[in-house]
Amino acid sequence: MFGLELRDLTKAYGDQLAADHVSLSIPHGAFVCFLGPSGCGKTTVLRMIAGLETPTSGAILLNGKDITGQPANSRQFGMVFQSLALFPHLSVGENIAFALRLRGEDPRRRKARVAELLELVRLPGLQGRAISQLSGGQRQRVAIARALAQEPPVFLLDEPFSALDAKLREEMQGELRALQRRLKITTILVTHDQREAMTMADTIVVMGEGRIQQHGPPVAIYRRPANRFVADFIGASNLLPVEILDGHTVRYGVTALRVGATCGVGGAQATLAIRPEDLILTRAARGEDNEMAGVISLVRDMGAYVEYRIDCQGQDILGVATPRDWIGANPGEIAHVRLPVESCQVLAR
Repeated sequence: MFGLELRDLTKAYGDQLAADHVSLSIPHGAFVCFLGPSGCGKTTVLRMIAGLETPTSGAILLNGKDITGQPANSRQFGMVFQSLALFPHLSVGENIAFALRLRGEDPRRRKARVAELLELVRLPGLQGRAISQLSGGQRQRVAIARALAQEPPVFLLDEPFSALDAKLREEMQGELRALQRRLKITTILVTHDQREAMTMADTIVVMGEGRIQQHGPPVAIYRRPANRFVADFIGASNLLPVEILDGHTVRYGVTALRVGATCGVGGAQATLAIRPEDLILTRAARGEDNEMAGVISLVRDMGAYVEYRIDCQGQDILGVATPRDWIGANPGEIAHVRLPVESCQVLAR
């Protein structure tokens, strides 16, 4: 049985749909990232799961039980939001024990639980410290400990690392992922950061215009995007306008390109997607399938990799090469780029 299930969840504000028939099953102990641009509906879905928003229609089930009408405090989900919402007038220990005190937990039990959680988030002995005396990363850990204090069945996080600098953000991402694996708690993270989602999630749910555009393992989302929106949003993609010729051939400009499979009938317009790192650049033509000549328009040496653009039939195509594979070309020089058949994906327009 799935731990958490969303059935046809919809939220409307007047005639505007913030969430449009969202359905998803989340297994026990999974780490799921809702990913998408601002205004795509991901936070609205999270707030409905938390009980902070009432769905216009649809249902939310936990362990097979309908909890759609339950208020947020009855669900006892752990929540960490962007603002953290720590109480500045309470100490670290009092913040963590707040929910336990409201539930009438024995003081000795509260004290032991606070100490246990501070060990868990690597802040031992800071029970008496004021919130104002903590660094950004320490406050983040306190917020996580407070959310975990009541041993929630589901852990919800809304952009929790956005206020941290890049180095601390990556450190906290790793710590949270390790903690989640250790506790085996069902976790849902909302983010617009693709790197964060790719490195942390078991499952990524890509949202756009209030709908789930695609969901699945990070590598599957990256390698096999379901549509142009996903291909354009996740990582960098070359999206080339093509015409379908047959089941395994498309035409880009005047060049016929072989692909694994097309997605329509002959003559239909479509989009060919290929990742920059999949392109193969050479100085001379090799007479292989899917090879085009072009003019190098940009070269940027980033140290760990070389980024380039090559103008092929009036469109700049973005490529990435390792320093070892880089051909040493300069802007204005002619080169040849090959689009490997297995890396070409045709998306319906």
